Amino acid sequence: WRRAAAISALTIALALGTQRMLKRRALIRKLQAVETLGSVNVICSDKTGTLTETRMTVTVLDAAGHRFEVQPETSPEEAAAASEQTPALGILLTGGALCNDAVLETGDDGRRRAIGDPTEGALVVAAARFGFAKPELESKMPRVGEVGFGSERRRMTTVHQCLGGTVCRLLEIAGSSSPWVAFCKGAVDSVLGISSGVLVGNQVEPLDERVRQQILSANDELAAKGMRVLAVAIKPLAALPEQVSEETIETQMTFIGLVAMLDPARPEVKAAVATCRQAGIRPVMITGDHPLTAQYIARGLAIADAGSKPLTGVELTNASAEELERIAEETTVYARVAPEQKLAIVEALQRRGHIVAMTGDGVNDAPALRKADIGVAMGITGTDVSKEAADMVLLDDNFATIVAAVEEGRVIFDNIRKFLKYTLTSNAGEIWVMLLAPLVGMPMALMPVQILWVNLMTDGLPGLALTAEPAELDTMRRKPYHPSQSILGRGLAVDVIWVGLLLGVVALAAGWFWWQRQSENWQTAIFTVLTLGQMANALATRSERDSFLAAGRRPNYLLYAAVLLTFGLQLAVTYVPLLQRVFHTRPLALSELAACLGLSVVVFCGVEFGKMVRRTVERRQ
Repeated sequence: WRRAAAISALTIALALGTQRMLKRRALIRKLQAVETLGSVNVICSDKTGTLTETRMTVTVLDAAGHRFEVQPETSPEEAAAASEQTPALGILLTGGALCNDAVLETGDDGRRRAIGDPTEGALVVAAARFGFAKPELESKMPRVGEVGFGSERRRMTTVHQCLGGTVCRLLEIAGSSSPWVAFCKGAVDSVLGISSGVLVGNQVEPLDERVRQQILSANDELAAKGMRVLAVAIKPLAALPEQVSEETIETQMTFIGLVAMLDPARPEVKAAVATCRQAGIRPVMITGDHPLTAQYIARGLAIADAGSKPLTGVELTNASAEELERIAEETTVYARVAPEQKLAIVEALQRRGHIVAMTGDGVNDAPALRKADIGVAMGITGTDVSKEAADMVLLDDNFATIVAAVEEGRVIFDNIRKFLKYTLTSNAGEIWVMLLAPLVGMPMALMPVQILWVNLMTDGLPGLALTAEPAELDTMRRKPYHPSQSILGRGLAVDVIWVGLLLGVVALAAGWFWWQRQSENWQTAIFTVLTLGQMANALATRSERDSFLAAGRRPNYLLYAAVLLTFGLQLAVTYVPLLQRVFHTRPLALSELAACLGLSVVVFCGVEFGKMVRRTVERRQ
């Protein structure tokens, strides 16, 4: 019965925990991950969507030496006038919209929305705002070839046929009258690497080192303001190559300009990061964005301090295994990181003894998600491969949800410890009664059926109710416990010994007192005090540290109901004639019942006094 009760309590605790996590938008795919969550001390998180709102909006267009600030109040007429005055802006927006897999749709309310990657969606929406709607662009310039995005290349290229229209006339201004044109968009340094010319005014000029540095300076300026910056380039094609590939298309391109987008940080994340710090958890940002962009967001969320600098993927590549361990121990922001480098970061942290949670959404993130102690996939933007590899899926792609799940993991582990402490101390009390009774000359203290009843009552409803205990006051104010630490550690084994002895001695003392007075109720007194004492023990075990009346404690009505029900059943066993014959009990006088209740309070006060001593020692330490 005890084994079945323990298994039931463990299963119920995990099941209730997963339900609470689901209400907080965290879906647990592997039940064993629930307990590990409570031990996490490093959370490695992506930036876009997890730390930010995924509300990417184009704010700056920089083309042909002209910079246009896109404000929320910018009207369509102002946007159209700007593109007419600076044709390069139209080419920049056209390239961003066509070299793009997002889809522009018009809702029932007449507003245009983009479906797809948030970054690409922002480009499509911005182009439509300036009068370059993607459906119309594709009708005049259909895609005929593509070089897909690669995490190493950090760019993508599409090839289009020019069938006429406004866009083709804009391209003629840039010196292109070819029937085909290739658009490339990607990271600024990546696009610059394949460009040989730059559009200045209406002329294509050589891309010398001076102009290159000007572009990189503009990129750094925008990135330092927390913006994500992409570059767009074009290449006129007199004829289509036999095979559209990186080697045949992505060479000798003409650099057009920069598109800067702003994705604000989620307002709730800063509080979640503060909670992490308080709970002994180190938040780490890992992104593929520009280092200055990552640094701006990380400082705004208090993930990084003012003196820290992001570590780039290039520096990771050049680091040895020993250096990477040292770097991972100190670094809180990684930028320009390829998905496969996440695996190296996880392994370095684990070699240092950390319990790591890692987020990811792409196919290439799967190895890191599997290797991490807790793999966290994005439920909205995540691929099926990443979700299959993960232990947990965020239904809202929110960093704060990870922190909430960690809190629930700690609550579950604490509740399992409370169940074990309560069960072991209660059973130890029974053992002490049976062992000490013969030593003081008493007959058998309890009948077998009475022992069975005590076990059924104590290991049953009150024990299971402890698995539904709300979070303690210090749940997210203490450092996490390592999963290799014994669950009987941190004083639980000592509590089992002395609380069990206290319970046994109090129950046996009551029986010995009645037995010395030659009362026929002595065995019923032991039976009653033992049962009621275990109910008092259950109430005192609600917290390992805080007192029962601690301010801010949330009530556990399930436990209160279980204690009251057990008390009622014990009265029935004591006073109902039929049950008296089954359990070999005799009715107690009212004064005797009151004495049994008073002795059970002694057990409660003893456990509370032990917690007070522990709090005093902790304060002095």
